[in-house]
Amino acid sequence: MATAQTPAPGAPSFEKNDPRIINGWAIFDWANSAYALVITVAIFPPYFLGIAPDTVNIAGFAIRDETLIAWGISLAYLIIAAISPILSGIADYGGKKKRFMRFFTVLGSLACISLFFFDSPDALWIGLGGFVLATVGFAGGIVFYATEDRYDAVSARGFIYGFAGSVILLVINLAMVLQHDKLGFPSETSAIRWAFVSVGLWWLGFAQISFKRLPPDARKPMAEGLLRKGYDEVIKAFRAVRSSSNTSLFLLAFFCYNAGVQAILFLASSFADKEMKMEKSKLIILVLILQLVAILGAFLSSRLSEKKGNRTALFVMLIIWTAICLLGYSVHTESEVFLLGGAIGLVMGGIQALSRSTYAKFLPENTRETTSFFSFYDVMDKVSTVFGTLVFGLIAQLFGGMRSSVLALSVLFLLSLAILVAVRVRRMPDVPEN
Repeated sequence: MATAQTPAPGAPSFEKNDPRIINGWAIFDWANSAYALVITVAIFPPYFLGIAPDTVNIAGFAIRDETLIAWGISLAYLIIAAISPILSGIADYGGKKKRFMRFFTVLGSLACISLFFFDSPDALWIGLGGFVLATVGFAGGIVFYATEDRYDAVSARGFIYGFAGSVILLVINLAMVLQHDKLGFPSETSAIRWAFVSVGLWWLGFAQISFKRLPPDARKPMAEGLLRKGYDEVIKAFRAVRSSSNTSLFLLAFFCYNAGVQAILFLASSFADKEMKMEKSKLIILVLILQLVAILGAFLSSRLSEKKGNRTALFVMLIIWTAICLLGYSVHTESEVFLLGGAIGLVMGGIQALSRSTYAKFLPENTRETTSFFSFYDVMDKVSTVFGTLVFGLIAQLFGGMRSSVLALSVLFLLSLAILVAVRVRRMPDVPEN
């Protein structure tokens, strides 16, 4: 397996726990987390549904607007899944982290700002294209943030910075929407378009602090064959995982339930807008509640896994996710939507953290490095997101609404529960080191 902590040739040396560098990484989380919360979850999907026509003709097919936004997310994560092994190889061996972080930050933030020009159905492809590119920029930058050699050192601080920054900007955007007339915006729609700009500027501006604090890139050219390195590592991990039926079953269960989780997180606000006709300001409040409850949920899931084990904790959360889907199908009032949002917040952060920590317990005990295994896991995460949003959009297209899509996701959770019954949390056999 690869050695993630081996510096690239020509890389400058620096103190691993340098507070200035750790804060630089955490500020990067502050900068880009605003996009993940404000744009992808809270504001853009319902805005898109409000501007786009109910059906869009593409190559002779009438595609529903909720299907189009779901498939836009699918496209973005399909691109990310395809290129992430390349980016991981560059991150681990190329010594050009800052250069590529800067590229994806500029790409994502400018694409986010371009959403300002999505002001009518005639500009539909500006809106959808900008959203896809911004999502690729966000996820591309994360690849260079979350490498294993610094994951533990900065993850806690990064979470705090990212949560605080995104919530602060979301509250500012909520004020812009609620008080648009007093703040000089001609309409709520205009305030939302300027909110897109604020997120892009926030992302691009605060990232400059990170770029000034992070160590410089290696000066030597990247090694030959570097672009294949990430794929080689993913293939190594796949072969090792395939040899362990127990680990394979866990990852199959993870694929199923993560597909459902990601589809719900991306499209919950779209559901509330399309099916419940909730006001944009109430949708933002819903997302704020969801984020605040997520802190409690992460704590409770951690305590549950400590007392009862990871597998039991996953069972409990998957039962809650299944109930969310079943209840979501029949929700009819705004108060019910807020209760459902609270339930999502309770299990959304916990299941993602617990899934990763549980997977780590399957890895070979004597392997010195886990980079390849986590690269494979991250690809699984992204491909399952593609699958979940693709299924969500397809069911909405075939059955004429998002309620059917939510109900269909319950099947994924039930299937993952059935698979998890056969899983035992134990390590894979050791694999040869290369």
